[in-house]
Amino acid sequence: MTRLSVEMLAADAPEPITSAGHAQLGIAVLVGIAVIVLLITKFKLHAFLSLTLGTLVLGAVAGAPLDKAILSFTTGLGTTVAGVGVLIALGAILGKMLADSGGADQIVDTILAKAGGRSMPWAMVLIASVIGLPLFFEVGVVLLIPVVLMVAKRGNYSLMRIGIPALAGLSVMHGLVPPHPGPLVAIDAVQANLGVTLALGVLVAIPTVIVAGPLFSKVAARWVDVPAPDRMIPERASEELEKRPAFGPTLATILLPVVLMLSKALVDIVIDDPDHTVQRVFDVVGSPLIALLASVLVGIFTLLRPAGFGKDRLTPLVEKGLAPIAGILLIVGAGGGFKQTLIDSGVGQMVLDISEDWSIPALLLAWLIAVAIRLATGSATVATVSAAGLVAPLAADMSTAHTALLVLAIGAGSLFFSHVNDAGFWLVKEYFGLDVGQTIKTWSIMETIISVVAGGLVLLLSLVL
Repeated sequence: MTRLSVEMLAADAPEPITSAGHAQLGIAVLVGIAVIVLLITKFKLHAFLSLTLGTLVLGAVAGAPLDKAILSFTTGLGTTVAGVGVLIALGAILGKMLADSGGADQIVDTILAKAGGRSMPWAMVLIASVIGLPLFFEVGVVLLIPVVLMVAKRGNYSLMRIGIPALAGLSVMHGLVPPHPGPLVAIDAVQANLGVTLALGVLVAIPTVIVAGPLFSKVAARWVDVPAPDRMIPERASEELEKRPAFGPTLATILLPVVLMLSKALVDIVIDDPDHTVQRVFDVVGSPLIALLASVLVGIFTLLRPAGFGKDRLTPLVEKGLAPIAGILLIVGAGGGFKQTLIDSGVGQMVLDISEDWSIPALLLAWLIAVAIRLATGSATVATVSAAGLVAPLAADMSTAHTALLVLAIGAGSLFFSHVNDAGFWLVKEYFGLDVGQTIKTWSIMETIISVVAGGLVLLLSLVL
């Protein structure tokens, strides 16, 4: 057997890299996370470098040999990128196709044409939720901001009455529904079923976005009554296009991966026979890789060609779509390395022991850990990957449904109270022309409502599933 084969086997079944007790491991976790938080917030170091250095500090304080800590980190990084990297890339390509072809604008304009008056906040939630399925949060904000500002300006609506529902729709999709990076990483870490997680994520997302969006927007509009800033109304992508894809094919392209993944989950439940031909077919077509790849390929014919894009524009579009996600991939990968080091150091087992001794429900513990890391680092992705690594051992004896709920509990906690250390906070502040206090009263409170409502729904579902 080659040395590489031995290392691969070792990675599959790692032995503890330290014999430290619970006290030392607890200190190691606190110091490691403190280093990550300090580097991100105080020294403004990129989250990838912060996670890498924090992981090495964690291993050192836990008493692990440096070479073993490095092996754990690189193993976790490679495994995580292998599991979700391609999915993130495909999602980015689909999002770029949707934006540049004018497909996103087509969906927005079609829904807004049929909405008005009191139904406008609900229309904004619907638009943001649909658009938010394949897009990263920041991309979705940039796409929807022109619409929010124009609707508020032309319809004489309160900016918060229109903006909060749109932000809520995007944020809920980002935190709870795959194929977004956070939920995908958590699914990979705790070995959850993606289809079941997707189905339960949508079930939790609907009431959550209603409460945090249209309902809270009434309160937010009274707290912060500001006009839409003229200077922040940018041109829309489709303004330069002579034609755009139709509404129906565009919507079908966006929903295709969701339908395929949910179909796989349904077939798994109904047939429940891994050797059955139908189930084997859906295991393939409903896998995230094939589902997203199918949507991208279909998008060439439903999005790009109707917009007049020739073959020569496909490669540049893909390259532009992939460029912005390099940092995200590195952060997600480093988070996976941090997670693996936590597990290999015995921290996961320590969390398992503590949860048994303190009788804290696993789902509540996962939510609290994600909340703490979110408040400290400001990053929902860092909170998700770190919390998933810490609570992964808790999923060992869980049912399929409860493992999926564990993912959602982590995702809900990762959205708690966005404040000044979160890039999203400043993005919303600048686009809406708010001051820091107004942003906290609206955006930060909205994020907290999403986190608490989604966390509460996850706990309620755990009682009946």
